[in-house]
Amino acid sequence: MQSGAYQNGTWVIGAAKCGCEEGSNMIGQSTIIAPSGEIVAMASTLGDELMSADCDLDMGRRYRATIFDFARHRQPQHYRLISERKGAVAPPLG
Repeated sequence: MQSGAYQNGTWVIGAAKCGCEEGSNMIGQSTIIAPSGEIVAMASTLGDELMSADCDLDMGRRYRATIFDFARHRQPQHYRLISERKGAVAPPLG
């Protein structure tokens, strides 16, 4: 979830079951993750919990406008070796 938050420049809220359900112990640890990938809040017990965090919604916008500005940073011509081939190609001998 952390890498997904970072790669997409967005806040991620991960809700997880906790306690015991049908004889199985649930791990819990619901989280709130910032666009930087930082965990800003995490449940810490196996019981019901209420978590909160101050979420700067503009933070994601800044990440998408700088680090992940694909219109500026992606250069499709550099992907030709990947996109023009299907399967592995052996390197030339020599």
